[in-house]
Amino acid sequence: MILRMNNNEIYGNQAGLNSFMTKMYGFMAGAVAISAVTAYLISNVYQVQALTFFSNNRWAVWGILILQVVLVMSMSFKADRSPAMSLTGLGLYSVLEGLFFGLIVQVYSSQDVTMAFVSATVMFTVLALMGTNTKKDLSGVGRQAMAALIALIIVMIINIFLRSSIITLAFSFIGVVIFAALIAWDSQRFRQMYIQYGNQINTTNLAIMGALQLYLDFVNLFIQLLNIFTGLGGNKD
Repeated sequence: MILRMNNNEIYGNQAGLNSFMTKMYGFMAGAVAISAVTAYLISNVYQVQALTFFSNNRWAVWGILILQVVLVMSMSFKADRSPAMSLTGLGLYSVLEGLFFGLIVQVYSSQDVTMAFVSATVMFTVLALMGTNTKKDLSGVGRQAMAALIALIIVMIINIFLRSSIITLAFSFIGVVIFAALIAWDSQRFRQMYIQYGNQINTTNLAIMGALQLYLDFVNLFIQLLNIFTGLGGNKD
């Protein structure tokens, strides 16, 4: 027996997929906006207070990093939590990331930060659209990018002790390629997850999980581009 979907079913599935993708990218854009506003406030409006607090409480930076890791792990492995809790977790993570960036961007020129952010935004948009719409299976590209990411992290850890600006610049170019591949792959991966599991799970939670993953890809792409622009143009005086 051959079963065929009627036009209403096809339209309904496509409409549901479009709604899911819009929701996922919307959550991701909201997270980036929260981080950007938080970073601006910390680096401009509350600069003195923030620097004073973290200078007197150096443990607080480690506390932020640990809390970020806990939030990511919790949101990644607890898909059955309520959408409200997931959205709260994403918002809290965005604030913490914005706080962290508000501290570190002060050593960069505003021009480098702006160029890196605009470049990351344009690249993300193009790659996300490509990953969403391409018919080519990107899972192989994604696995290779993940393997390369592990190697990149190892090199970055080693470079903490070497403090080589040449290594940082060279591997930032490699990092851009890695995270570009991950953006396209993750966009396709969550699209396929909706198609496969959309009727079995809470799609809002899935959209938030996808938004978090894409947010992490975007942030890391931004960092690599910032390193490149800074390495090529020089640090802030």
